[in-house]
Amino acid sequence: MKKIFSLVAVMLFTLSITAQKVLVSDAAHSRIQFSVIHLGINDITGNMDKAALTINADEKSFENSTLTFEADPSSINTHIEARDNHLKSADFFDVATYPTMVFSSTSLKRSATNKNYYELNGNLLLHGVTKPVTLTLIYRGSTLNNKKTTHGYQVLGTIKRSDFGVGSKFPEAMISDLVRIKGDFELTEK
Repeated sequence: MKKIFSLVAVMLFTLSITAQKVLVSDAAHSRIQFSVIHLGINDITGNMDKAALTINADEKSFENSTLTFEADPSSINTHIEARDNHLKSADFFDVATYPTMVFSSTSLKRSATNKNYYELNGNLLLHGVTKPVTLTLIYRGSTLNNKKTTHGYQVLGTIKRSDFGVGSKFPEAMISDLVRIKGDFELTEK
């Protein structure tokens, strides 16, 4: 009886391992964009060029998967060097003190109206502050690329910079408190 129980336990453990797959993003095809409204009249956009997404994918039920994405605020690129340097300073991201932005999922729920859309809940660590946020995850599909399956995912959402103490010296009339985020990622199996 012990041998049968042990065999069943090993089989279940093996099945649980094979039901998981780790997807990692390709740095050349992954970034996070952000957008704020300047002076209430104009969108200003930029990228965090160094960004990575990892999905521990549950192949049986994607809703049981976990996601983590990281971005390097020192890789900010708005195409204006003086603005980039200001955003990296203590007035905004303070990259010398807070070199990483990290999101870790806590739940994933498929949309009732579109099977490729998910409500993505998790905790965002930004500027030394961790807060729960809700984002949208979109599965963009997959294709064969250099004999590897490449998956496309997009993360969309809006956060308040004031929740994280970013740019607190700058009022909303100058720079909107709401920051729109769009992350685009191409991933392959690790």
